[in-house]
Amino acid sequence: MSHAYSEPITLSRQPFSAPLEPAAHAPTTAGSLRIKHFIEAYRLHGHRQAQLDPLRLTPLPEVPQLQPQFHGLEPTQQIAADNALLPPSATVHELERQLRHVYCGAIGLDVTGIRDEAPRAWLCARLKSAQLAPLPGSDQRHKVLQRLLAAETWERHVAARFEHAKRFSLEGCESLIPLIEAIVEQAGQHGVRQIFAGMPHRGRLNMLVNVMGFDPAQIVDCLDQQSQFSALQRDLPYHFGGAVVKETPDGDVALVLAHNPSHLQSVHPVVSGMARAYQDEHPDIRCLPLVMHGDAAFAGQGIVMETLNLTRKEGYALGGTIHVIVNNQIGFTTPNRMDVEANAYCTDIARMIDAPVIRVNADHPDAVVRAAKIAFEYRMKYGADVVIDLIGYRRLGHSEHDVPAITQPFQQATIASHPTVTEMYHAALADETPLAELRAQALKHLQTRAVTPTPTPHRAATARPGRPLSLARLQSLTAALTRTPAGLQVHDFVRGLIAKWQAAVADERQTIDWCFAENLAYASLLDDGGSVRISGMDVGRGTFMHRHAVWHSQTDTADPGERYVPLQNIGAHQGDFEVVNSPLTEEAVLGFEYGYSVQSTTRLTIWEAQFGDFVNGAQVFIDQYIAAGHDKWGYPSALTLLLPHGHEGFGPEHSSAYLGRFLQLCADGNMKVVMPSTSSQWFHMLREQALSDDPKPLVVMSPKGQLHGNPRSHAALDELIGGSFAPLLRDAGIASADAVSRVVLCSGKFFYDLQAARDASGDRRTALIRIEQLYPFPTRELADALAGFPNVAEVVWAQEEEKNHGAWHFVRDEIDEAMPARCRLGNVCRKATASGAHSSMQAHLQEQQRLVAQALART
Repeated sequence: MSHAYSEPITLSRQPFSAPLEPAAHAPTTAGSLRIKHFIEAYRLHGHRQAQLDPLRLTPLPEVPQLQPQFHGLEPTQQIAADNALLPPSATVHELERQLRHVYCGAIGLDVTGIRDEAPRAWLCARLKSAQLAPLPGSDQRHKVLQRLLAAETWERHVAARFEHAKRFSLEGCESLIPLIEAIVEQAGQHGVRQIFAGMPHRGRLNMLVNVMGFDPAQIVDCLDQQSQFSALQRDLPYHFGGAVVKETPDGDVALVLAHNPSHLQSVHPVVSGMARAYQDEHPDIRCLPLVMHGDAAFAGQGIVMETLNLTRKEGYALGGTIHVIVNNQIGFTTPNRMDVEANAYCTDIARMIDAPVIRVNADHPDAVVRAAKIAFEYRMKYGADVVIDLIGYRRLGHSEHDVPAITQPFQQATIASHPTVTEMYHAALADETPLAELRAQALKHLQTRAVTPTPTPHRAATARPGRPLSLARLQSLTAALTRTPAGLQVHDFVRGLIAKWQAAVADERQTIDWCFAENLAYASLLDDGGSVRISGMDVGRGTFMHRHAVWHSQTDTADPGERYVPLQNIGAHQGDFEVVNSPLTEEAVLGFEYGYSVQSTTRLTIWEAQFGDFVNGAQVFIDQYIAAGHDKWGYPSALTLLLPHGHEGFGPEHSSAYLGRFLQLCADGNMKVVMPSTSSQWFHMLREQALSDDPKPLVVMSPKGQLHGNPRSHAALDELIGGSFAPLLRDAGIASADAVSRVVLCSGKFFYDLQAARDASGDRRTALIRIEQLYPFPTRELADALAGFPNVAEVVWAQEEEKNHGAWHFVRDEIDEAMPARCRLGNVCRKATASGAHSSMQAHLQEQQRLVAQALART
């Protein structure tokens, strides 16, 4: 079997000027129709016989549609060909050879997932143009050779230094480097000035050195477990990202490679969110998302499907993403070579979004560059996703220390005898310089390369002090919020809401409910020029009918999609307000919003779960990004998570946002965890999160129906005007501090159950203190509050959550530090359970009464 590098057979390399179609005056109507069907068969099925496997281990299938049978027309019989690419009287055999050259070479174009004929036809015409054009000039091909040499040299250099270090080698798919460089150059030509990229481990170090321009010596130090530099890193080197400005002949292109944890495809929605944030804030600058994938991960990870679907929707759309699959035909450790069945490719998930797939043999660098150019042009023309399936192999094991021959002996034996792409391409170019000399030059360049510092991809947040709040200003904002456009017939419920809001700002003695407080918070921020983005399932209305940020026309003659957003109509110079109802997904949306918040540090970015426990579906983004992203990678994020939380007798899945899990992740001031109990706290919490110059994620155990509707939680209007968010709320109902012997600490709605029972009993010995911010814990404020009760002997932490699901295990050490030495500490919780809250309302109420009685020391 010959492995010499070669281009596909060339019949004609004249400039493309016409389709491969027979003339209208075909010999017979039936024959002409047959020929057209034959050409269409190559367009749709030619990729199944393309020469895509570098190892040639995958047998090509017989495709009946590609057999030229024309009802009596022999292969050598002439057909009238009004075509600049074929002689005027070409034979059927010549037509077939030309079609095989275009569609069955080192590039296989799969357009079977596209339902619209226009992009299918464009792609076929563009492929023919590329395949039949002259080969690139000598200078261009030598640039490709230099990039292949650089990719190969890096891998060999690291292997020589640290033979068994994990580096996730690119060997077998080195053509990825010229592919990415070709996309960057195309970006420069088309006026794209910003690229956001994401990729898994394999090839990342090569990408950092040879595309991003990172210091090779520094990357090598990261791999040295004995180096001081390695000891300072908070993450593995093959998780690193960065940012550079790439120079192209047509202008600079900024390239950001996002950091990525071990969860391979999780970076996909993060990069998408970063790109969308940039597009929103720089609408006049062209921006491109570029995501690389592994073959097994693209097919197997559900986050890919979620994100593909998500980024076509309003509020998340990106104008198309270029996907590059680094396909080593093995996945992880089990053989999984390319399946030639049309419905069994690793790319089949792309069919759900009508994305074309351009498959290309990684051992043919010229074809790889052509594929990159076609994919880029398609994305720019149609504003849609496109997939490049770069089919290579993996020369070494998944991790360089494992032995791949254990599980795929035949394939590995073939790889061992297979020449590298650099060797084959060098031979094809007939370069007079010996390859050994070129490799020595590449190694010298790698070892002596001068590297400039890499800039940070993220700008620091700056404080944006809001204008003072006053009654007059809140009244003005309310007038804007309740202004109804002419001709808009709102629902009776919304009409009542408008009247309620207008009455609520009549004077400072009025109370403000949670819905109005939230809308006023956003309105005040927008009025100051700030911007707000909130997304999630049904966030326009709110799961508990608690927001009403979007009003829908109720008239029969109205456009079914007609809606009015009061917060988008505050004033002429207001900031942007975007409210986006997401698809039925948590993982992709939360990853998207995290990426959005990282890129846009000046915008209040909020994600709301339909119920708090739904965040479990996005746990990867909680653990690996939101809690740890700043510590590991320096990513600033002020993402706000609103997680409805509270036991109301509606079962485990609708009660708990698993507060304890979030508190376990808290360290070094990495985020804030709060459980506000009044509408004024809610108002100030949102404003302060937006105006802070120290961006931190904010996790909110937000109210549900019972607390929303509790009038005792509705704060007076003057608390919005003159207050601020308080991490601790003292007991305003204590007549004599000297009489208090017992202090009960609690959070959230449970306070109102305790307060009602205490006040009904006439108890003057018990004080109730609300911990509104659980992390960072208000230790000093609590110590001051407890010191105000000189005779307190017992401090009790009371929570309605189960002992293993609430805050108790976290707060006990913090409380102990704040308590006077004479006090003892106790706790009141539901018993630890595996499942969580009751699904019986009666059982819930009985348990709630027991907790209240125990907390107040009554039996």
